This record gives sequence, C-alpha cells and structure tokens, in this order.
Amino acid sequence: MSAPSIEKINGVSFVAARDLVDSTNVKPVVAVNANYAAVMPFGFIKNLEYPEIIHNTDRQWFGETRAGAKQYISELRKYDIKVMIKPQIWVWRGEFTGNIMMKSEDNWKALETSYTRFIMEYAELAEEVNAAVFCIGTELELFVKYRPNYWSRLIEDIRSVYKGKLTYAANWNEFRKTPFWPQLDYIGIDAYFPVSDKKTPSIEDCIEGWKKHKPIIEQLSKANNKPVIFAEFGYRSVDYTGKKPWSYDRSMNGINLDAQVNATQALFDVFWKEDWFAGGFIWKWFVKHDKVGGKDNHMFTPQNKPVESVIRTHYGLH
Repeated sequence: MSAPSIEKINGVSFVAARDLVDSTNVKPVVAVNANYAAVMPFGFIKNLEYPEIIHNTDRQWFGETRAGAKQYISELRKYDIKVMIKPQIWVWRGEFTGNIMMKSEDNWKALETSYTRFIMEYAELAEEVNAAVFCIGTELELFVKYRPNYWSRLIEDIRSVYKGKLTYAANWNEFRKTPFWPQLDYIGIDAYFPVSDKKTPSIEDCIEGWKKHKPIIEQLSKANNKPVIFAEFGYRSVDYTGKKPWSYDRSMNGINLDAQVNATQALFDVFWKEDWFAGGFIWKWFVKHDKVGGKDNHMFTPQNKPVESVIRTHYGLH
C-alpha cells in the first residue's frame, strides 16, 4: 500500500488593495479550488542604494499594511484558506529588488537594521495569526550574497518569535546560490524559468523546456532534504510567454491566451506529481475578481481567462 500523498499547496498570490476585503473577494479564490493564499504586505525603498525601508504607514494602501494583512487573513480563514505571509519590497520606479546593493558598510548596517524591523513586524503577525508559512524575503540576491551572516542571524531571530514553517522566495536564477536553505523548511523559488522560444508553445514544448531545469531543482531538494515550493509561478497571456516569463515588458502585448494555458498546464504536469515538490502560488490574483483580467488582458493574472479553468481543474485534483 502506497503512502498517502501529502496535500499540495494550491495557492494564489493575493494582491494587496486599497480597501478591506470581504466574502465577495474570497469566494473566487475558493472557486478556483485554492487551499492557500500568499498575503503580501509591502515596504518601499527610494532606490537600489538607499538603506531605509518605509513600511506599515498610513500613506500605504490598506492591504499593504500590518492591519490590512491581518484583515485579509481573517477573511481568508473563514473559508479555510491557509496563509503564507510574504512581505515584499518595492523599489521606486520598479527597479529589480535583486539589485539592491549598498555602497558602504554603514549603509549595509542601516539596511540590515531597517530590514529586520520590517520583517520582524510580519514575523510577529505570522505568529499572532498562526500563519502556516512565513517568507523571509523575496528576490534579494545581492543583499543575500554580500551579507550571508546577517541572514543567518535574522532567521534565528524570526524563529524566536514565529513557530511555523519558513521559506525564502529566491528568483529562478538565484536559488542555486542561496546559502541558508538548511535553516529553512522549504526551498522557495519564483519559477520564471525560460521554457520555450516559440510564439505559442505547446504543452509538450514547455515540458521539454523544463528538462534542463527540473533536475537541478530536484537535486537541490534532495541535497538539503527540503521540499520545494514555487513561491511564485505563472505566465503572461502573451506571445512568447515561455521565453522570458519574468518580463513585465509593456512591448510584449500580443495577447495569446493559448500560450498561457499551455505553459501553465506543462508546469503542473512536470511538478505536481513529485513527492519532493510541495506546491506553489500562482502570480497573481487580484481581490476584485470581476474587474480584472479577461481575454483582452496581457498580464500575468489568470482571472477571467481560459487558464483559470486549467488552474481550477488541476487544484481540484490535488
């Protein structure tokens, strides 16, 4: 008799909004058969060399604050949706967080102090609401590379207040170098791996494209004896969606709903059956379901597009 399969994390990335949420915002999450949501409060930073993170202020949208995250979690809980709290940083003008890099030791120390304040705010919230998972950072490659001892101490500090599971969301081209996986519970990857150069890749094309990435992911999982989660995964509904899945480039706006469907289905087919793979969070899910996405939308959201039914079907099976 085979061992029962552990329930997968069938998650959505529940995007922070201006207002409180209620059942009308959560029911579409339930309808897609999700059992987890990533709640994402935000901190803001002026530029890639600036050490001060602004967070939890009345100038932010409600959903980006501690009170907002707590209210979102309360509503999600009413429908038995488990939560990963995933605090994120937004750099002004949308600069890539992986390039945050201080120019002096004083500024590195100031950034560490500021980041600790930011992340401990939400580690305390994670413990208060008994969140299932807490993500200690998202795509902070250079910060991790140049300050590894800080991160190791930070994880100890987080564990002193939060007793649940920990992960970190490493970018797809960063995760192999992340030094602290042994200290965490999950290897977290933002899974924007290139899988096909075709305008409309088939499911088979994308499955083939995963063959160079999947063994590396599995090897890291086995070497660390840690399951993998995709802290973010998803594809835009555009031509060439599998070529540079991380790209927000506005010039990529040739709408292609089939490409999004095929790339998403391939990812499910490749990973969800593996016992070392714990699941993931689709990027990204907006709270006002009836006002977003749709067949004329070329961004990531699956909402009101054919791929939504692919997700609903797949999440319903696992």
